[in-house]
Amino acid sequence: MANALVAFGGNVGDATMTIARAIETFCSDPTVRLLARSSDYRTPPWGVTDQASFINVCIEIETNLTPPELLAHAHSVEMQFGRDRANEKRWGPRTLDIDLLDILGVTLGGPSLTLPHPRLFERAFVLVPLAEIAPERVIAGRRVSDALTGIDATGIERLT
Repeated sequence: MANALVAFGGNVGDATMTIARAIETFCSDPTVRLLARSSDYRTPPWGVTDQASFINVCIEIETNLTPPELLAHAHSVEMQFGRDRANEKRWGPRTLDIDLLDILGVTLGGPSLTLPHPRLFERAFVLVPLAEIAPERVIAGRRVSDALTGIDATGIERLT
């Protein structure tokens, strides 16, 4: 079984409910076991800033899926919750976004999947919830908690 970190986000409809249901769906597969879940965080939009705030969550899982199989599983869950990757604006509004952040011990570089996630250390909306559940995890030579101290997390709000 591999240990993996996965990010969930969305800003269309009831994003908090969508993400909660999507995590449940993602982890209901017998090949995926939930180990930890962060709090929900309201975060400012990134990339395209003229849109609603996002809700972001990170989870830690164990899986026996290969990285491409886990990515396909993530895309299948996104589609179940209304995501249409072919007809959306990059970094624009979306019902659900699931990103594979890190699979312990795996480094990949390819057109469909790069691990660790190539923009992980640029995104406070990922690092804040990730630091809640895996602050000591070292990814690409950087401890998650250390990476968070070097990034602007202004506007990120933990929801109760």
